[in-house]
Amino acid sequence: MSIGTNLGDRQANLQTAVNHLTKRYPVLGVSKIYETQPVGEVVQDDFYNIALALEVPDTLKPEVLLTQTQQIEKDMKRVKTIHWGPRKIDLDILLFGDVRLVSETLTIPHAEMANRRFVLQPLLEVAERISDAATATLARQLLDKTADQNWVQPTKYEITLINVV
Repeated sequence: MSIGTNLGDRQANLQTAVNHLTKRYPVLGVSKIYETQPVGEVVQDDFYNIALALEVPDTLKPEVLLTQTQQIEKDMKRVKTIHWGPRKIDLDILLFGDVRLVSETLTIPHAEMANRRFVLQPLLEVAERISDAATATLARQLLDKTADQNWVQPTKYEITLINVV
């Protein structure tokens, strides 16, 4: 999962989103917080981004996780006004085990993952932290091939986990 924010207290926004997720699922690992350059033509503040690996039940359908993440965004008062514009919080499902899915509401792997350095760098870090070799290899390969040249830099901040496996 990728989580990003560029409005308000960015560190607190990420922490709040993670706290919501940890009430439902154990966290296998989380990346450092990265400060990242916005994508697109909209003039806006820099983002804070993280990647997070959750342990979800084998019976959980990706659409259910999507509904839950959208509810977290709603609870945190996310307002969608401009495509690729500023946002208080954005939760994206990047991968879901070996699932491949394309529907009106959800694409797994995430459709833009390969084009986003701000997604791939934290994803690589969390995959290495939890010894997920397949995801780490994928993230490295995609980082090597991405055309995205926007900057991504680690901050001194980290997420505090309240429910870790």
